[in-house]
Amino acid sequence: MTQGEALDIIKTGRNVYLTGAAGSGKTHALNVYIDYLKERGVGVAVTASTGIAATHLCGMTLHSWSGIGIKDDLSDHDVEFLVQKEHLWKRYDKTKVLIIDEVSMIHPMMFDALDRLARAMKRNTAAFGGMQIVLSGDFFQLPPVISGRNEVMYIDSSNAWRKMNLRVCYLEEQYRQNDRSLAGILNEIRMGNVSLETKDMLEKMSGVRRESRITPTRLYTHNFDVDAVNEMELEKLHGEVREYEMRTRGKANVVASLCKSILAPEILKLKKNAVVMFVKNSFEEGYVNGTLGRVIDFKNNMPVVETCSGKKIYATPATWEVEDDGKVLASVEQLPLRLAWAITVHKSQGMSLDAAEIDLSKSFVHGQGYVALSRLRSLEGLVLLGINTMALSVDPYVIELDRWLINESSKWVKVIRRFEGDDWDRMHEDFIIRSGGTNDAVEIEKNRASKPKNIASKVSSHEKTLALLKEKRDIRDIAKERGMTLGTIISHLEKLKEEKYDLDIKHYAPKSGDLKVIQAAFESLGGTKLSPVYKKLKGKYSYDDIRLARLFI
Repeated sequence: MTQGEALDIIKTGRNVYLTGAAGSGKTHALNVYIDYLKERGVGVAVTASTGIAATHLCGMTLHSWSGIGIKDDLSDHDVEFLVQKEHLWKRYDKTKVLIIDEVSMIHPMMFDALDRLARAMKRNTAAFGGMQIVLSGDFFQLPPVISGRNEVMYIDSSNAWRKMNLRVCYLEEQYRQNDRSLAGILNEIRMGNVSLETKDMLEKMSGVRRESRITPTRLYTHNFDVDAVNEMELEKLHGEVREYEMRTRGKANVVASLCKSILAPEILKLKKNAVVMFVKNSFEEGYVNGTLGRVIDFKNNMPVVETCSGKKIYATPATWEVEDDGKVLASVEQLPLRLAWAITVHKSQGMSLDAAEIDLSKSFVHGQGYVALSRLRSLEGLVLLGINTMALSVDPYVIELDRWLINESSKWVKVIRRFEGDDWDRMHEDFIIRSGGTNDAVEIEKNRASKPKNIASKVSSHEKTLALLKEKRDIRDIAKERGMTLGTIISHLEKLKEEKYDLDIKHYAPKSGDLKVIQAAFESLGGTKLSPVYKKLKGKYSYDDIRLARLFI
């Protein structure tokens, strides 16, 4: 099934399981649908089983959104208690569509609990209280972990799954792998029939290093190996260590959850020549989650990263947010980078890597080898450090389930091809009306203009800010309009100045007295770092104040 066909089905309001191999465009299709709903004023909740997956969609973890918290199951008393919480009841009441990504990691007991809670909240006996449920994932990814149980059970064995009357949309296009031999290996693993030729080829590759413009990221199955490698490699480099501290806003518990879920560290330590990886998607800035590079310079204390392709990117702080009903509950600002000599296979889920050294010699669970290898765009980017038998194994149950999913998707392809364009338009518009939304073109355009989109346009982010700066708007108003932090807008000012855009920014200068105080602090300390100046001035000026002043020193 193509993305377009899947979206036609999803827009009718049917419950859907969106699946496909790694790199088939599941996240992109979800983002398109999320924008579609927001533009039409339909209440949509965006969730995922893991924090990392949730950040790819600018959403929340399913545990947090639902109110289930750290529990894996709910008693009748638990459900009754949660229903009494007004903020939760309002959240469910406004939600017409619930998106759940990475469902392969949700065990059936929890999924049934979520269904019971939703029915109680919505006071509706239909599955999930009548909300449209859009599930997404790939059962060949890492399986769910059930505390105290050795057996592996998947979400499809839940009662809720069976009652949802799901349409299966199995995406067949490939947007990550451009190497037929790698795609072939991954397909063999998915079919549970890895050939002797493939095993022999991987064995011969093990330990063989290749020439590369940049040191590939190493993927390990255990955290201990990852931390040791990154610390050791950074220590080897000569030169000054530059530290970048994460800035946070919002409710403490939500902020803490958000910090754990993103790959950017709370304190990022960099040196020139450090191997780094971008950990956020920004097509407008020229990087995606998983783009590898090396720090080649620092300008205005911000790192300049050269990617594998030779492109130079001036890295500026990015923002991660948790939204609920259009309100920002928590936000985190940090450079979208992490040291990337090594990461865990688990943390690599959802990434697309240009090059990787993968150690699968300690693989201990089904799917680890598939997850690691499927991160790569090409076999040319692979250096295999080691491999064991478990690495290439997949759960036999998943193989049978996948065949059933493919057949179900094929069945729906035959059904939907009977419909004409007008039929789809009518079904799509009917669902929007039933969900309390609008099909009015003027209203849609107004919503489109007022909300930040999930899918980046071709105009760069700082160029969008440039248009507002030329109007000499207050930078705090610009930050509010663009849905960004003040620090991000100041970073755009820095980038515009660096790239020598025709822009007069004199009216953004701090008051003369403040500027003199901050300038004196910079001069007495030397360098351009913010933290020492902030400490010297004992918090009299915010980081944003100091950063803005630095533009005029």
